Amino acid sequence: MIETLNREEAIRRMNCWGEQGEPFLFIIDFEMDRPIVLRLSRVPARALLYGLNGRRNFQDAPPLRKEAFFEKHPMPSLRYHAAFQLVMDNLKAGNSYLVNLAFPTPISTNLALKEAFFASRAPYRLWLKGQFACFSPESFVTINESGQIASFPMKGTIDAALPDAAGQLLNNPKEKAEHATIVDLIRNDLSMVAENVRVKRYRYIEEIETHQGGLLQSSSEVAGQLDGGYRARLGDIIFRLLPAGSISGAPKRKTVEIIQAAEGQERGYYTGVFGLFDGRRLDSGVMIRFIEQTPDGMVFKSGGGITASSAEEDEYREMLRKAYLPFAQTPEAVTR
Repeated sequence: MIETLNREEAIRRMNCWGEQGEPFLFIIDFEMDRPIVLRLSRVPARALLYGLNGRRNFQDAPPLRKEAFFEKHPMPSLRYHAAFQLVMDNLKAGNSYLVNLAFPTPISTNLALKEAFFASRAPYRLWLKGQFACFSPESFVTINESGQIASFPMKGTIDAALPDAAGQLLNNPKEKAEHATIVDLIRNDLSMVAENVRVKRYRYIEEIETHQGGLLQSSSEVAGQLDGGYRARLGDIIFRLLPAGSISGAPKRKTVEIIQAAEGQERGYYTGVFGLFDGRRLDSGVMIRFIEQTPDGMVFKSGGGITASSAEEDEYREMLRKAYLPFAQTPEAVTR
């Protein structure tokens, strides 16, 4: 059994081990009610596997030798409509400028959580036995040896097979506005903990492979400088930045209230963050692209950013499009 902590104890451990240079792994849920902080040497691989840009506690598994079946059972459109309308009412009232709306999509698959974890090739991977598998393309923050902190907000997704997909994504007015809002939010967030915060790269394109084909996603890089004693405040720094702006919205406090009202359920570890401090550097990811085991079966949790110019049908389709197997499939694979 993996021990969960309260917020205060999680911060205390991260601060203490950061100051000591003790490597540790942290996993923080969206509500920040059930954080996990473990010495890296004490992570039980039988119950918890992680991979962060090459740092991992597992060996490669044999190639998947069966055809993967993956079928989505979308939530009723009327349920999504009610949530979307609540969000739009708040946007039009000026209570928020951007709201990330997310829901679980029940799925049928012949893959176990651990099989999906091993088959994925995402930079941020996490498996918690009996609970979830995450294969995220999105960084949260990194901190290098000299104390430079950087965040890489990811906003904007399009089917890579569409004609001039990159141009469509970069020139879409709604995507432009959504990305600009998140970059501004992240810049403000980092300014709470760092100096000289600046946007180093703006709206660059990355491609990821899925069983449904390629997706293009746009990201930016925002960076700043922490003071010399930052390692003794690692817990305070990370929790001050939560929840991640890219999966909540702006302004953050009010937007989280809107999210809770619209979604009507806790997100749990979905859209939380996890990361690793190796004694000198910290790397972390946002827990998106997320399959969870529930008492009623598996669900794939996904969502997207809603602005005043969003179209309900487009947002509903985007939420479903983000539910995918985290690896390229053979043509014979059975998927729907």
